[in-house]
Amino acid sequence: MPIWVLRLGHRLHRDERVSTHCGLVARAFNADGIIYSGDKDDSLIDSIKKVIEKWGGFFEVKYEKNWKKVIKEWKGYVILLTMYGINLPDIIEKIRNLKKDLLIIVGSEKVPSEVYDLVDYQVAVTNQPHSEVAALAVFLDWYFKGKELSRGFNGKVKVIPMRKGKKVTRMT
Repeated sequence: MPIWVLRLGHRLHRDERVSTHCGLVARAFNADGIIYSGDKDDSLIDSIKKVIEKWGGFFEVKYEKNWKKVIKEWKGYVILLTMYGINLPDIIEKIRNLKKDLLIIVGSEKVPSEVYDLVDYQVAVTNQPHSEVAALAVFLDWYFKGKELSRGFNGKVKVIPMRKGKKVTRMT
């Protein structure tokens, strides 16, 4: 089942780095794509597409100004990552067994109260203030049981894991 991430309320010149990291984490941890709402930012989308082109893998990046439209038109389950939700260990098995597409929402600015009414599940990685990027990584890791960490991407470049130093090879 496809898993997409909805990044709520991206703000130009304020969220560029964090929003980019949401996209990179979503891609690296096996989501199928990310949709940005809020301010349109072509450079954000272009930077993630460059990573996909160089490092490989299937991943889509889209922009939709109206986050409400994305949620209401979603054909599966909608999950909000929030510190106010059910703790991840208590709900993850149920979410894995839903057998429908998932839309994982991560905020940037204050999450509009209406979002809480539109979602199917609120999931908390912790009930303390924390990073939305970290919450997304932890959620996807738990969802895939760590198997996403050994996924191949078949990109133009590949890291050769080493105990010390760095080695990157170019693939032909």
